[in-house]
Amino acid sequence: MSDYDIIVIGGGPAGLTAAVYARRAGKTVLVLEKAAFGGQITFSPKVENIPGLISVTGNDFAASLVDQAMALGTDLEAEEALEIRTGEKIAVVTDCGEYSCGAVIVATGARHRMLGVPGEEELVGAGVSFCAVCDGAFYTGRRVGVVGGGNSALQEAILLSELAEKVTVIQNLDFLTGEAALQDSLLKKDNVEVILGHTVSRVVGDGSLRAVVIKDEAGNEREIELDGLFVAIGLLPQNEPFGGVIPLDGAGYADCGEDCETPTPGVFVAGDCRKKQTRQVTTACADGAVAALAACRYIDRQ
Repeated sequence: MSDYDIIVIGGGPAGLTAAVYARRAGKTVLVLEKAAFGGQITFSPKVENIPGLISVTGNDFAASLVDQAMALGTDLEAEEALEIRTGEKIAVVTDCGEYSCGAVIVATGARHRMLGVPGEEELVGAGVSFCAVCDGAFYTGRRVGVVGGGNSALQEAILLSELAEKVTVIQNLDFLTGEAALQDSLLKKDNVEVILGHTVSRVVGDGSLRAVVIKDEAGNEREIELDGLFVAIGLLPQNEPFGGVIPLDGAGYADCGEDCETPTPGVFVAGDCRKKQTRQVTTACADGAVAALAACRYIDRQ
């Protein structure tokens, strides 16, 4: 069983930033990632909201983070963390083995709920998006759709209405579920159309999004031409395996504050898996720094 000062679960911006800060503090660090190192930002073809970088692809940004962490001596393993065991030493059990450490940082992120329809997955980053703040500017003067009727979807649609030529909101229910104030604000927009009682049955495009096909409750379909589609039907935090050592809220997010500390000694959280108002790459990186420095202080006190 390999021993580290700090194990980071999750290789996205929060986890990799945590690794950078911990290594610069002289700690031995292992980063575990069950999918692709870099996290969801790798799906973004162009990122323009990172301070100091006018424009960068998500893949390039993620690759730079990985290179930086490795150059500092971070160990990276493509393994899925299944369990955290606490005690005199903390153990992290993976699908390939077990590691021990003085502190662990959970930075597992939250993945966007997807529609699960034909064509969607192939066009993520090529017309299908999940963040208007991140990608809305790319659709200035164009036609976009927003799927969802809750607060997040309405906020996305309102933001996009200031940029796009037309915004079409597609909601599966016969009513919107977002706050009344948001509904009022949205419905006052001249360039917004709300379609109720319809679901997206498939996404159409060859290399880039061209249209979506929507279906009513009777099964009648029609096609809507769009340049972009923003899916806003919620997030799925990836904290379930660690609910025994991390307090989770009703939605499954780590119920911890800005200090990124949990009630369990030696266990910290960072990034989108944490209960928070704003989820952006910059806030994920900030969490990573905060959690790493807190973990280092914890180890130094032992």
